[in-house]
Amino acid sequence: MNIYDLVVKNGNVVDVEQKIIKKANVGICKNKICTITDKNIKGNVEIDASGLIVSPGFIDIHGHVDGSIPCGKLSVLQGVTTTVGGNCGGGILDIKKFFDEQDNRGFFINQAQLIGHSFRLREAVGIGDPYISATKRQIEIMSDLLKKSFQDGAIGLSFGIEYAPGSSRDEIMTLSSIAEKYDKIVAIHTNVNNPNDLSSLKDAIDISEETGVEVLVSHFVYQYGTGIMTEALEMMDRARDRGLRVSADSGMYTAFSTFIGSTIYDEQYMKKFGWKFEDLLVATGKYKGKRLTRDTYEELRKYSKEESVICFTGIEDEIYEALAKEYVILSSDIGPSPTGRTSEGHPQNAGTFPRFFRKMVREKKILSLLEAVEKCTLSPANRLGLTNKGRMKVGADADIVVFDIDTISDKAQFPDIGEPDAKPEGISTVVVNGKLVVSEGDLILNSMPGKCIRDLPACTIW
Repeated sequence: MNIYDLVVKNGNVVDVEQKIIKKANVGICKNKICTITDKNIKGNVEIDASGLIVSPGFIDIHGHVDGSIPCGKLSVLQGVTTTVGGNCGGGILDIKKFFDEQDNRGFFINQAQLIGHSFRLREAVGIGDPYISATKRQIEIMSDLLKKSFQDGAIGLSFGIEYAPGSSRDEIMTLSSIAEKYDKIVAIHTNVNNPNDLSSLKDAIDISEETGVEVLVSHFVYQYGTGIMTEALEMMDRARDRGLRVSADSGMYTAFSTFIGSTIYDEQYMKKFGWKFEDLLVATGKYKGKRLTRDTYEELRKYSKEESVICFTGIEDEIYEALAKEYVILSSDIGPSPTGRTSEGHPQNAGTFPRFFRKMVREKKILSLLEAVEKCTLSPANRLGLTNKGRMKVGADADIVVFDIDTISDKAQFPDIGEPDAKPEGISTVVVNGKLVVSEGDLILNSMPGKCIRDLPACTIW
């Protein structure tokens, strides 16, 4: 009898491609799934998954982990085995250096990276003012930097247009066209100019229509979950019916978080949306857990621009409306605090994926277990061209999460209520590249088998 490196025994194995859940044993050799069988098999390490769900590892298609150790810990504890960083126009500029450093050091989970325009590329060509457009020469330099990033392994381009509202149509379309030529995805944090205004979504769809590039609209509920979700989804439906390659990611919260010095918290912008200081909760730093006042707003905007602040807005039911769509993929929008402490920040960092299964499957019964697993595994894998992830089959990468559908639950709270980094319940085991990283619900601190993912093929399923 073969002795496998690791065996997950007696679990309810979710095969999303075949759309079945079957009791089986999973045998792992090094970093691959070697067998899925109802026969008894032996392993050097054996995990008893009786009565539990054995799923492909979750893929977080929109995050800001970017090598952050605290974020990596929070991600893997909620079942994420692969994350996509560099969203919203940020992230890392020197992709090759980042990948080399991460692979040499090791990481808890796998990392793929987008190259960000709105901060990184614009900063690289000397644009410090978010309200001005790039010159023709600056666009040429950004184009060369983007091509090099793709050659170094970036899987796509990200825009955070709301953070750089001065970005011209020329620079956006030029860079998107390059992404299309390299068969890369374009992720867009849209610029919502006014309440109940869908022109920003039309602009994102136009990018796909004019360049042919695949567009992923970022954190859809944060952008359009304010009473216009039905209309926004109808716009996406019409675009997809025309054959455009557009999809979206979205999370499980309506209250969004970003740094206090951003354009989004410009006072004029806030007035336009009707946000008051008391709608804003400080998530990091000395005012953590406190609502803003005029005095603290001005202090943080002047002296502590990187502190994270949560804006309470949006309509909860629109979360579920968005995620019921098959082309809307679950994402966490996870990001580190300026201090690096996990005890600061938004509960999405620790709670998104367990909250999704608790709400969407167990409580509201909006999605079946199979549909929910697909939204966290196969759907993002297909969107990104990850042919060996998001699947439970022989030869696939051994990224696996074991959880109890009856108890899986988020415990993270907003920082004025409880602990933003509270560990979820119901997730017992996480395997990354064939190595145990979470065992009996606890992180194995010295287990860092995650690898950087470089240069994915073009997506064929959208």
